[in-house]
Amino acid sequence: MSRIGKKPIIIPAGVSITEVKGAVEVKGPKGMVSVPNVQYIKLNITAAEIVVERTNDQKQARANHGLIRSLLQNAVVGVTEGFVKTLKLVGTGYRVQAKGQGISLAVGFSHTVEVPAKDGLSFSVQGNDTIVITGVDKQRVGQIAAEIRSIRPPEPYKGKGVRYQDEVVRRKQGKTASA
Repeated sequence: MSRIGKKPIIIPAGVSITEVKGAVEVKGPKGMVSVPNVQYIKLNITAAEIVVERTNDQKQARANHGLIRSLLQNAVVGVTEGFVKTLKLVGTGYRVQAKGQGISLAVGFSHTVEVPAKDGLSFSVQGNDTIVITGVDKQRVGQIAAEIRSIRPPEPYKGKGVRYQDEVVRRKQGKTASA
């Protein structure tokens, strides 16, 4: 049995969980997240906790057991606390500005790069080189952070680019002059 899958999910106060056709909706103080329910997985929802069980021991059922439990746990954490990703712009002249709901990046191109806000996500700009992305869906917060980072990923020689706040960029030594 999956070690992760057999752990029950504690439902905090203020969170409601309902099974809709083909999905599970988790509603809380910060918003709502829908988690798709898959084949071979059965949910036992009580007032205090959710227990994820599989209906048989097929390979696909075993694979989905821990996955669905983790997705539900992330949904519960998202609607109660939310998820945050922080990006830093490193480089001379690299700046970020809030533009309506989205952001505008100046990262060394001849033009600024506009990133619109998506549903359920919000951007905040700290100073002119830090972007804070917040939302209730862990996957969407991480996805938009990765998309912004991919606009100008950190390069290994000078370290310039967009990086996660806690990311360490491995630096390479440049060419050496021959005598």
